[in-house]
Amino acid sequence: MKKIVLFCAALLMAWANASAANELELKDITGSTFSAEYLRTITPLADGESYAQISLDGKQIVSYSYKTGRQQAVLFDVNNTVGETIDRFEDYIMSPDGTKMLIQTHSKRIYRRSFTADYYIYTIATRRLEKLSDNGPQQAPVWSQDGWQVAFVRENNIYLVKLLYDNSESQVTKDGKQNAIINGIPDWVYEEEFGFNSAMAFNADGTMLCWVRFDETKVPEFSLETYKGLMPENKAYSVYPGAYAYKYPKAGEENSTVSVLSYDIKSHQTRTLDVPLDADGYIPRIKATRNADRMVVFTMNRHQDRLCLYGVNPRSTVSQLLIKEEVEKYVGEDVISGIRLTDNYILLPSDRDGMMQLYLYTSTGTLVKKLTNAKNGVTDVYGYDEQTGNVYYQAAGKDPLNREVYVTLKNGKTQQLTLQEGWNSAWFSTGFRYFINQWSDCNTPFVYTLCNNQGKLLNKMIDNQELVKKLSTYTLPRKEFFKFTTSEGVELNGVMIRPADFDASKQYPVIMWQYSGPGSQQVKNAWTMGSMGSGALYDAYLTQRGFIVVCVDGRGTGARGAEFEKCTYKNIGNLEAKDQVETAIYLGSLPYVDKDRIGIWGWSYGGFCTLMSMSEGRPVFRAGVAVAPPTSWRYYDSVYTERFMRTPQENPTGYDDCPIARASKLHGALLLCHGLADDNVHPQNTFEYTEALVQADKDFRMNVYTNRNHSIYGGNTRNHLLRQIADFMVEKMCK
Repeated sequence: MKKIVLFCAALLMAWANASAANELELKDITGSTFSAEYLRTITPLADGESYAQISLDGKQIVSYSYKTGRQQAVLFDVNNTVGETIDRFEDYIMSPDGTKMLIQTHSKRIYRRSFTADYYIYTIATRRLEKLSDNGPQQAPVWSQDGWQVAFVRENNIYLVKLLYDNSESQVTKDGKQNAIINGIPDWVYEEEFGFNSAMAFNADGTMLCWVRFDETKVPEFSLETYKGLMPENKAYSVYPGAYAYKYPKAGEENSTVSVLSYDIKSHQTRTLDVPLDADGYIPRIKATRNADRMVVFTMNRHQDRLCLYGVNPRSTVSQLLIKEEVEKYVGEDVISGIRLTDNYILLPSDRDGMMQLYLYTSTGTLVKKLTNAKNGVTDVYGYDEQTGNVYYQAAGKDPLNREVYVTLKNGKTQQLTLQEGWNSAWFSTGFRYFINQWSDCNTPFVYTLCNNQGKLLNKMIDNQELVKKLSTYTLPRKEFFKFTTSEGVELNGVMIRPADFDASKQYPVIMWQYSGPGSQQVKNAWTMGSMGSGALYDAYLTQRGFIVVCVDGRGTGARGAEFEKCTYKNIGNLEAKDQVETAIYLGSLPYVDKDRIGIWGWSYGGFCTLMSMSEGRPVFRAGVAVAPPTSWRYYDSVYTERFMRTPQENPTGYDDCPIARASKLHGALLLCHGLADDNVHPQNTFEYTEALVQADKDFRMNVYTNRNHSIYGGNTRNHLLRQIADFMVEKMCK
């Protein structure tokens, strides 16, 4: 023990003298010093030969040629408009015919994906800028296919603007009410767990508008207290706090009752569409087809192991079952988001054969064939080209650590379009003649290139060389991928980050980070790797403070097939915690690791797994930090939790195994951190857990962040949080 104390003292002294070297500073990591350059809002244009994007200065929307990479035209300039004037904008939505845009300004965030904004209609040919509405901010606007109508939501009601009639505005629904009835946009749990922010669409000829209606009257309400705070400061709450109440269905509780409605724009008649649905079922999407008499409505049962696609006539209201996808345990959200509708086909991702692959159906629901056979599964869907019969997608084609872009031809032959090892993503042009590739690896920030559909490089767009040069002036540690096999015979993937001055003759303390949630992946050869992303710079900062940093993806994580991912079903947290404990035991067997000084931390699900691991029963962790952790799945939302656990009524023993129930088994020093305005994982989770710790006579430390949501940021907040984590680990493992 004396040797350990002396070594840690040496580490602390080295850290105190670090200013002599060019080492990472935490404020630089949490600030913009090491921010990578991204492409902003790429929109493929209808001609198939060009795309639009926001200029680097944020003042223009510019079109570029895919073939040459050269600028073609300025489509919008904030300083060159006719009619209305604005001084800035945040985003835009191109009309389907490419002649107009909706310019988004004064955005105000609501939840993760939802926001209100002031939108302007901009006609490219005339440069005319006009307000979409004079009656208050709008939400989730959608274009009709011909570009002459826009529907949007305001205060839970739908409004319609007709451009051919001097932008006349009419109200489509009148029953919208906060915390009661929502039209055209998802409720909180749909937005968060089904991953979308608009629930309405025009039919193909623009004569009908269809939407999902959410009746959340019976959904229990959750209330969060808000305070004056700082950055921003809410002066209205200077003496007494305020309260924000919203509908949040927890596991086993009432969900919104959903239905699909249509509105005949000419006759003003509203109809309820006859879509078969369980009383407690979900409608996670509604989409238009090229046929004006057919919309496609997605439904799921509450267990989420059955997904149905219905073709519905918006006038007659009659529906026809097109596809029923039933798999063991659950259908993931990635299946819903990956479905593509073309003129004559439906492209469906499915893990029915053990790996996520793509299946082609006719538009009437007849299975044509299985299209792909990716080794570790398809991980993103880019589309199906009806003209050639080719399908484009991303896959973990070689191993789970990397991603490639592929095309499978009509004849069944598969070609890899991206050859550089690392993480490749693509944005294809209309018609699939070109794609923009985003590539990175764990040591290299994003590189954007233009390629044709054979994978040939046409132009380099962004290479982040300034960031590369800046990082080259720092002594950064190496990232080493490894595998090991647990005592249960499970092979796991990991990454280890050692101090730049690593000495194998010494023994180092270790900090493990993980997320561990179903289908997630942290061990990957990408710039987004790391406990806080950005090439693991925060983890590099921790190595400067004398730690080895390690991440291992345990059972339940992604890119290793359905069996590996879904083996945690109905008892999430148990196997994941075992695998983190096994990781600590494996690391402790290495000659350069001090087995008595291993810590673990994580955020959200990673915080939950931290607590489960520290109370697994084998006392391998000396310290841990749990940020915004779920501590009982009875407190979390219905859609996510029941996807993996079913309801508490059906699976009480699965729900009973949680950090709160394991509080008496907690081993190691613990820091808990939570934002008091966390609308996702409520502070209730931490508060109830601390009570369990108190009654179990367990010591802990807790930091709360006033008015901060699940991401815990704003002002100096993120810098403060990450410093607390680092300092806590130093204090508990180096003294």
